[in-house]
Amino acid sequence: MPLSSISGSVSSPKVDVAIDMGNPFLNLTVDGFLKIGAVAATRAAAEDTYHIIKKGSISSNDFQKTLKKMCKEGAYWGTVAGLYVGMEYGVERIRGRRDWKNAMLGGAVTGALVSAASGDKSDKIAIDAITGAAIATAAEFINYLT
Repeated sequence: MPLSSISGSVSSPKVDVAIDMGNPFLNLTVDGFLKIGAVAATRAAAEDTYHIIKKGSISSNDFQKTLKKMCKEGAYWGTVAGLYVGMEYGVERIRGRRDWKNAMLGGAVTGALVSAASGDKSDKIAIDAITGAAIATAAEFINYLT
């Protein structure tokens, strides 16, 4: 029998929007805010579109709720991403090195700050700091693999 194989690759389009704020820290923070905020807003729109299609009708109230949810989710996740990117850059500047430890510390600080801003108790803040550090470190290691 003949042997056949299929090979290919999947690549995503690269979209870069350059906003020069005059400072690398601000540039990275705004870039993170815009990129992740746009992803979160798109996710909210897709989720609400699914529910509207499932319901079978749309009203102006549905449209307003979707728009409000898109803005809220985009702003929240954009802020979290901007905070993380800014923290990671700040840690890199302080340490003078670019490695996975910056991601870990940036994730820990971001997790703690987001949790504290939400009014959580100290145990939850510590858990969220550990979670933020773990997620950021794992993402950094996965990024090194690719």
